[in-house]
Amino acid sequence: MVTIPRVVIAAPASGHGKTTVATGLLAAFARRGVPVAPFKVGPDYIDPGYHALAAGRPGRNLDPVLVGEELIGPLFAHGSQGAELAVVEGVMGLYDGRTGAGETGSTAQVAELLRAPVILVVDAAAQGRSVAALVHGFRSFGTVRLAGVILNRVGSDRHEQILRDACEEVGTPVLGALRRADAVAAPSRHLGLVPAAERRAEALASVDALATLIAASVDLDAVAAVARSAPALPATPWSPEAEAPVPGRPRVALAGGPAFSFAYAETAELLAGAGAEVVTVDPLRDESLPAGTRALVVGGGFPEVYAAELSANEPLRKSVRELAAAGFPIAAECAGLLWLSRSLDGAPMCGVLDAEAAMTPTLTLGYRDAVALSDSPLAPAGTRVTGHEFHRTTVHPRSGVLLSPASGAAWAWRGGDPEGFASATVHASYLHLHWAGHRGLAARLVGTAAG
Repeated sequence: MVTIPRVVIAAPASGHGKTTVATGLLAAFARRGVPVAPFKVGPDYIDPGYHALAAGRPGRNLDPVLVGEELIGPLFAHGSQGAELAVVEGVMGLYDGRTGAGETGSTAQVAELLRAPVILVVDAAAQGRSVAALVHGFRSFGTVRLAGVILNRVGSDRHEQILRDACEEVGTPVLGALRRADAVAAPSRHLGLVPAAERRAEALASVDALATLIAASVDLDAVAAVARSAPALPATPWSPEAEAPVPGRPRVALAGGPAFSFAYAETAELLAGAGAEVVTVDPLRDESLPAGTRALVVGGGFPEVYAAELSANEPLRKSVRELAAAGFPIAAECAGLLWLSRSLDGAPMCGVLDAEAAMTPTLTLGYRDAVALSDSPLAPAGTRVTGHEFHRTTVHPRSGVLLSPASGAAWAWRGGDPEGFASATVHASYLHLHWAGHRGLAARLVGTAAG
């Protein structure tokens, strides 16, 4: 049984201030000396980066679509070990989930799976007593327990009193109120907030400012009491350890740094659990893969922002080409796919794929139920997965042939042409996968690396 106090931070819609409040709560409790565990509902990589800075431990994702609802409790139990309080930031609006699938993937579903109370963050800038109708609607619509409200962008003392009186009318306590002028902003660009890994010093300062803001504006003791009201959760902590780890500790390089900051914490844990020695390579700084590397995993990020720097690192690009030519496995998704291509917006990249990549104004976004079309070091043909696509780039051709071994498309899904590149040694695709939901991926990759 999991007994850690826990609370879900939700909102009526995106843009109400969930990330501000969740990150600020994590930082404020951490400043008090409370070990806190941070979580994010959904596939987003960026918010967990700020959560990690605030909490001093990895930010983790809870996504029933990517891993299955049966793993939400175990993954939560795994990620909250050693903590005294868990804060779960929701996604979009409280009841918004996968399109056409009801509550599946929503904050409400995760709150119910965790038996966790919900605090609703409401942007109250343009409303008064009407906030009561909004809060009452969210309390009565579903089955989650709405334990309180935090008001955001409040204009004045009088405005705050009107809002508090309105919430009292519908029996919902106000646990805090943030003023409009107190906003602590993080810069944004084409896919949302700029990742914390790209602006670490500034991000640390923002998180520190959020801790001060939340401590002054929110009743932390009341929030802690709400979290303690969560009942025991029947769950056994998830484990990344494989039943039969590969012997020999093959070295697997995992791309990181500002250009490749999109990675779920469980990926490295699963690789290590499968028997690998996991080492990090930063393509903006390192001029070669670590000595003895027998496999490379490249996740998502923003290589388009760093195209010039990545292109200028010719020694590392050559090292990656040589790894591929030697037949060692490479698995890449989204940003990794772009980096493995011949070029990105005209800047030379690694040249492992016979493809050209470019930025586009069109956002491609959504969950995909996919099937593997070709054998690869990640999965055998016929493997079924659910992943997530999120990018403003294109690769031409969309799928095709590698420069060396015979290959085919990586995935197919309903409504789209075959996508990605797959061979006996390389797998590159736009599809982001949460490996905890498909733990055979790590075992297969490490086994291929060991030969």
